[in-house]
Amino acid sequence: LITDSGGFQIFSLAYNTVHDELNMKARAKKPREGHKPTTLKVTEEGVLFQSYKDGKKILLTPETTVAAQKAYGADIIIPLDELPPYHIDKEALFRSVMLTHRWEARSLREHLADPRKQAMYGVIHGGIDRELREMSAKYLTALPFDGYAVGGSLGKDRDELIEVLDFMMPMLPEDKPNHLLGIADPESILRAVPHGV
Repeated sequence: LITDSGGFQIFSLAYNTVHDELNMKARAKKPREGHKPTTLKVTEEGVLFQSYKDGKKILLTPETTVAAQKAYGADIIIPLDELPPYHIDKEALFRSVMLTHRWEARSLREHLADPRKQAMYGVIHGGIDRELREMSAKYLTALPFDGYAVGGSLGKDRDELIEVLDFMMPMLPEDKPNHLLGIADPESILRAVPHGV
C-alpha cells in the first residue's frame, strides 16, 4: 500500500483542477462554478485547510501526515510536498522547492523515529526546470530515503513529461526504487517505464 501526504490535494484545492491550471484558467483566480477554494494558507509549519463539510480549520503538517500514513499501515509513505502550478516563475518555483525540501526533511525525521518496517520515498521537485530538478535530486538523494519519486509539475503534455524523465532519471540512484507520481494513463506509463520508473 502506497499512501500520499496530500500535496496534490493542496494543489487542486488551491488552483481548481490540473486541467484548469494548465490551460491558465486558474490564473484569473476565478474558481470554477460551485468550487470554493479550501486551502487558506501555506506556511513553513504546513497547510491550513478549511473543511468543505463544516468549515472547520485543519492544519496539515509534515509530522501529522506521516502519523496518518503510519496509522493507515502504509508500506510506502510519501512526505508532504507542495505542488506549485505549471505556470509559475522560477523564483516562486525555487521557493516552493526549498519549502518542500524542508517539509520532506521533517517528514523523514518523523518517519525514522519509528520506521515500523515502512518505507518513505523522497519526492523530487523542480517543475520542468533542469537546474531546480538537479538541485532537488542532489539534496534529497543525500538523505536516507528508501526510494525516490519524481513529482511536482511534470509538464504540459506527454512530450514534456518524457523530457523531464530523460534528464531526471540519470540523477537518481539505481540501487533504490524510483516511482513516478500522478501519472496513470496507459500511454504515458508505456512511454515512462523505459526510463526506469
